[in-house]
Amino acid sequence: MDDPTESLAAAITGADHVVALTGAGVSTASGIPSFRGADGIWGTEFDPADFRYSRFQADPEGFWAERLELSARMFPDDVAPNAAHEALAELERRGQLDALLTQNTDGLHQSAGSGSVLELHGNSRRVTCQDCGTRLDADPVEERAHDGELPPECSCGGVLKPDTVLFGEQLPTDTLKQARQHAHEADVFLAVGSSLTVEPAASLPRVAARTGARLALVNLAETPVTDRADDDIRADVTEALPEIAATVRRRLE
Repeated sequence: MDDPTESLAAAITGADHVVALTGAGVSTASGIPSFRGADGIWGTEFDPADFRYSRFQADPEGFWAERLELSARMFPDDVAPNAAHEALAELERRGQLDALLTQNTDGLHQSAGSGSVLELHGNSRRVTCQDCGTRLDADPVEERAHDGELPPECSCGGVLKPDTVLFGEQLPTDTLKQARQHAHEADVFLAVGSSLTVEPAASLPRVAARTGARLALVNLAETPVTDRADDDIRADVTEALPEIAATVRRRLE
């Protein structure tokens, strides 16, 4: 079977446990800026030091003022899921994707219909109370902050924080544990739109490969695990993933 898409689709339909890991390359196709790289907003438009957990703790008012600017830059008014998000949601609907691990915080996988999402770095569209743990939608909280409530507070009086992993914070223990378990169990592991340079997410494809999974990369550029990949698809994720999903669909029909 010479066609890599056909071969990968055959592996997916024949697998017991298929896992996907997505990175910034899936979000940038929807108009969300990347944080790192030549076009990244860290170091060009925003200082990462302003978004450290220690800064949030010491100066929540100043943190939130910077956060409002970052949020406006991250979420254009017309942001929506793209063809890559929709292809992954289709694979899940057809029972061909068991877990979707993402480094992205935009919530677009859920908007596209994916239900098996593990958010390794949290979700920018939520906030959480640092005292009682209540989670709320970010939009009305950000409106309050725009109106001068800096920092915005929970009804219990606790300070609200974006429900994302800030610099200096650890990833959610339970989420990371589940992600590693899925990597261990994977028969096919897709790493999509990720440079695979940010740990601990970058270690997940290696875990899958060590335990015998077929490792497929869909990315425009080489990654640190390219030499371990069974499939190295150098293509736009909005083109490659719909093709994979369509091939899976044909094999199932």
